[in-house]
Amino acid sequence: MAAVRDSREMAAENPAVELAKSHLVQPWPYAGSIGAEARTLVTSGDGVYLIDGDGKKLIDGPAGMWCINVGHRREELARVMYEQAMELSYNTPWYTMNAPSAELSRRIAEYAPGDLNHVFYTTGGSSAVETALRFMQFYNNVRGRPEKKLILSRGGAYHGSTYLSASLNGRPRDRDWMDAADDLVVKLSSPDPFRRPKGMSAEAFCDFLVDEFRDTVKSVGAQNIGCFVGEPIQASGGVIIAPAGYLKRIRDICRENDILYVSDEVVTGFGRLGHVFASEELFDIEPDMITFAKGVTSGYFPLGGVVISERLLKELNRSNHPDAMFGHGLTYTSHPVGCAVALKNLDLLEGGILDHARAVAPYFQQRLKTLEELPLVGEVRGAGLMACVECVADRESKDPLQLDKDVGKRIDQHCHELGLLVRPLINMCVMSPPLVITKEQIDHLVAILREGISRTMDDLRKEGVWQG
Repeated sequence: MAAVRDSREMAAENPAVELAKSHLVQPWPYAGSIGAEARTLVTSGDGVYLIDGDGKKLIDGPAGMWCINVGHRREELARVMYEQAMELSYNTPWYTMNAPSAELSRRIAEYAPGDLNHVFYTTGGSSAVETALRFMQFYNNVRGRPEKKLILSRGGAYHGSTYLSASLNGRPRDRDWMDAADDLVVKLSSPDPFRRPKGMSAEAFCDFLVDEFRDTVKSVGAQNIGCFVGEPIQASGGVIIAPAGYLKRIRDICRENDILYVSDEVVTGFGRLGHVFASEELFDIEPDMITFAKGVTSGYFPLGGVVISERLLKELNRSNHPDAMFGHGLTYTSHPVGCAVALKNLDLLEGGILDHARAVAPYFQQRLKTLEELPLVGEVRGAGLMACVECVADRESKDPLQLDKDVGKRIDQHCHELGLLVRPLINMCVMSPPLVITKEQIDHLVAILREGISRTMDDLRKEGVWQG
């Protein structure tokens, strides 16, 4: 690896690097480097591309953080931010309101399945999930069921970084050194077919997961369980796609046991799978709540939210506690600039980007699937414009390179040199480019990723870590 330039080392003359090392605390830092770290400096973006601090042009493989759906440098969104800020830059949501938030709520409700007609706005995905969980608690308190508060989550899940939302996370390393509300969360198995028991069919694995869910409800007691929170596709867990029919069967069990179903569409919403919401369109489920963020503004402004069922609100309206207050809100709830940007972002999605995403998605998946020819690649999986390349030591044991957990970073470093930004997750590489990516750009992305993995295989062989 000595011959590979560390893509985290920026040009020494750029003052941002030293300022970051002296003053900036980055997300997800290690104790040994916290507060003294400079990561890849990005100076500009255009379409599906970024320019780093050394002037290198990179394909934005992760679309920021699953969010730059309409691409970088969209003048329409920048203009809307300016115009709305000049008209109304902020209003307190405690005792005033603004028009963009009301109009955006109407349009989101039109896309949401079933009777999900009401929207509460937050500042991002973590606060959206936190809001859904706090609403569940409030809902059951008002209905006289204070014991019905437990939350069902799954291995491989990622739902946020606030205290309660992070307590649901089930990814390796996320909580090794962090506290959590473990008394409120019940964890289920990861629905990852690639890691299912050897010799078990996908259908049998689905039955196993459903039986586990049903048995858990029975053993814990439905009267104690407030909600199940699940991503339609587990994004940061490695683009985990559960067996066909699994989510609908889980939804049915929730409905039978009066357990609220919260569909976490922070990643899958607003075009990532070709639709504004994927829950009903692709998975045939009508949740009680949907959380969203990221693509709602294509990352141009921090905004998230929860879409809530009409039924739940009517049950609160009919309760014996009409004066009970949902004591929850954020300074930037229903922010006028964020909602104005989201409205224009929806215009862009409806104006052809959703159609384009659905059209190029099969080609994206097909081209990435060819990487399974490489000995280091165990599986390529995905849907829409999100995919994961999982590397393993050998295909039989599916050993995730126990001797080299940072294989994803190695691939990322090579790809950076070749012109592609990768999101490395231990032994996995996640790809979720802007929805405006073309077939030619997909070919370029896949070619770089293939070369990056090939160079990594050469490195691992030379170091004696892996022979392939």
